[in-house]
Amino acid sequence: MQCHPSVKHWLSRLAKVTCVVGLGLAFAGMGHADDKPSGKRTIAEQFIHDMKEGKISEGGADDHVVQELIIKRSIPITYKYINTLMNTPNAFGPGVACTVCHNSNDPTQSYRGLDLSTCKGLIEGSTESPKHVLFTPGTDPKRDILIRRLRNNRMPLGQGFENSTFTPNHMLVKQWITDGAKNDDNFKKKVLPLFKKANAFGPNTPACTACHMSNQEPPSFHELNLNTYAGIMLGADSVAKGVDKATKVIVPGDPAASFVWQHLAEDRMPPGIAPSEARDHPNTTILSAWIKQGAKCD
Repeated sequence: MQCHPSVKHWLSRLAKVTCVVGLGLAFAGMGHADDKPSGKRTIAEQFIHDMKEGKISEGGADDHVVQELIIKRSIPITYKYINTLMNTPNAFGPGVACTVCHNSNDPTQSYRGLDLSTCKGLIEGSTESPKHVLFTPGTDPKRDILIRRLRNNRMPLGQGFENSTFTPNHMLVKQWITDGAKNDDNFKKKVLPLFKKANAFGPNTPACTACHMSNQEPPSFHELNLNTYAGIMLGADSVAKGVDKATKVIVPGDPAASFVWQHLAEDRMPPGIAPSEARDHPNTTILSAWIKQGAKCD
């Protein structure tokens, strides 16, 4: 349900007043927090100290509150909250709850035999062959299946989940990567032209090179050049990160690990979510934090 603008304005003012009152009470009860060394302060005392020191970043990003109050202060994330996310509609953006489609390790009852209704199921991952774990507990999951499926938009932008990812053109790219991503006649005559052709990977879609045409941003998103073999193999963000640290978008021999193939073949979850929806949803940030903290089930 949409709020009337005047209601949103009133709620915003109320939230600010509530924060001011809360912080006022905090200051009143923690007047000597600064006298303690940082390692001896409570989380609340450290937050007050950081406010006084001007170390709290300005708002703006959707997950600003999560970053400042939870992530930066290493608040333990409980599985109870993660379980709530998996069972709640719109938890990661407009769409049904994750467990509507993924609620059993039986592939005849649940897509990919993936059970997101239990902690064990989350950690085990998909059970239908080929089996895949979703993440590695205790590590940064940004590139792992679970988080990238919540963040990565399918390319070209605007592709619906109902459009096939098994077209002859998709298979040409996948096979090229599988065979070692060589700069051979097959690549020059059959694969490279696909990146330059509108509607190559879906109806009513622009050519890949309409958005990724050079290693300069602007105009090319992520400084990714899909016009040439050298540009493709160089990867993304070569200017921002440096050539030696550019993000590789092709892993020869491994389509599943290649960003180009991931974006061509994987739909962002929940299915049907618009590419205009923010990729860094606050709950995705919290889910990532839970995984980094070890994905504890208790």
